[in-house]
Amino acid sequence: MSITIRKATSLDASFLAQMILQSSRADKKESIFDLIFETNNNEMILKKLEMLTQTTAKSHCHFSNFLIAEVDGKSVGSLCSYEPRIATKQTFVDALKEVGCSDNVSETLEVLYSCDFELNNRTLMFDFMEEAEGFVDVGVLKALMQKSLLTARLKGYRIAQSIVEIGSLETILSYKKMGFKEVQSIECELYREKFGRVGLMLLSIEF
Repeated sequence: MSITIRKATSLDASFLAQMILQSSRADKKESIFDLIFETNNNEMILKKLEMLTQTTAKSHCHFSNFLIAEVDGKSVGSLCSYEPRIATKQTFVDALKEVGCSDNVSETLEVLYSCDFELNNRTLMFDFMEEAEGFVDVGVLKALMQKSLLTARLKGYRIAQSIVEIGSLETILSYKKMGFKEVQSIECELYREKFGRVGLMLLSIEF
């Protein structure tokens, strides 16, 4: 099976929306986007996420931060990499307002930021590492990560990190298989109440 890696474009918005929702749900009934968009209707959430990948404010969800894996011309996986000094919390709020969220969306995000890590602004962050159904464990994630780390090294980065949910075993295992190690974990009562997961974990890799 030949896996091709390419940069995402705005034409990938629909696929990226699916990957973002799949990643944020991670076997939970609700994700942060269910709270943000105030609905459990997948069709409505996906439509909003499509818009979110194309906003003027370039949040971490913007299509320009994504690589896409393809097999025979079919999109089968995604990986987002972004700089926290550019894709800031405020940028995310601005992007959410662009897609119709109210001014109090910042309050909704507190459930996420209650488990907050002190991130180095010169560290590259990874998110939304996903593979489509039918393409699990065939090398998609490894190919995406290798390409992302190569690009990051060329840009001068030496450390990459990712924030994952404590208890999201498959995601944690995928990262650890690629050399990531746990740096810190934070347990948050508010997060547990909303999502049934005790908190978040920071994973890191030097390359």
